[in-house]
Amino acid sequence: MTDATGAIVVGVDGSALALRAVRWAAAEAAPRALPLHLMFGFDATFAFHGADPTPLQRLFDRLGSYAQDQLSEAERIAHEVGPDLVVTTSQPQQRPIPALLEASKTARMIALGSSGVGGFAGMLAGSTTMAVAGRAHCPVVVVRGRADESVPAEGPVVVGVDGSRASEGAVAVAFDEAAWRGVPLVAVHSWSDADYVSTLPFEDVLMEYVPMEQESAQEEQRGLLSESLAGWQEKYPDVRVDRVVTKDRPRHHLLDWSGRAQLVIVGSRGRGGFLGLLLGSVGQALIHHAQCPVMIVHSESTEAKG
Repeated sequence: MTDATGAIVVGVDGSALALRAVRWAAAEAAPRALPLHLMFGFDATFAFHGADPTPLQRLFDRLGSYAQDQLSEAERIAHEVGPDLVVTTSQPQQRPIPALLEASKTARMIALGSSGVGGFAGMLAGSTTMAVAGRAHCPVVVVRGRADESVPAEGPVVVGVDGSRASEGAVAVAFDEAAWRGVPLVAVHSWSDADYVSTLPFEDVLMEYVPMEQESAQEEQRGLLSESLAGWQEKYPDVRVDRVVTKDRPRHHLLDWSGRAQLVIVGSRGRGGFLGLLLGSVGQALIHHAQCPVMIVHSESTEAKG
């Protein structure tokens, strides 16, 4: 496989949504002088187990030809966006998930369409997208939206902040993204976990006898947000930061912001995430329903590469 080290890697599968991800990735790579690597992974070995290898070879040849056609079209689109882009391609003989996860060990970023071949406009994200977003070693961007829509190029970068390790990584990446784009950064801290409370059979009693001192709690949460941003504004003095603290379910508020943002960034797991959990509920909700591209950042990816 062609080396994807330091590149923005895009999963290509023949779908219009994957080509939309190629356009987005090319627009990201061009001004940063980053290489772009287009990958079409397939594994046909499961299709034939007989003694005669001829049918299997024919299948490989047909798949390889189809993959090359799709990669050539994706490369054409990438150069349409950035004529001077360095673009490489590969056809790893692996299924897409393991191929992309392997590439994520050295890639700068992975970009994927929200659903693959056969996906309908507006449908939930596909299995490849969810698996790679949850397990990759580098940030993963899911380019949300319909194939016939343009990707948002205006609006702020929005980052979800909750004080977790993964959130710390998201903040670091968010400042860098906002600086490159020359746009404000909106740091959103939503601190209500009402979904959990509302599932309790004694919710009314709980809320009556454990009153929350709203103003005190709000001030405490502002402090948590300030602590999470500490040091980053000094490192990126030209990035304007708008702080938003709200008593709301995090996914609700971030989904609302996705209608005004050009990119929403969250950690792979938030506070309360169980060790070993691949992708938190907020990340899942954004990947399925956001109105702009969504970046999922793993704490280990920023530790290893930043």
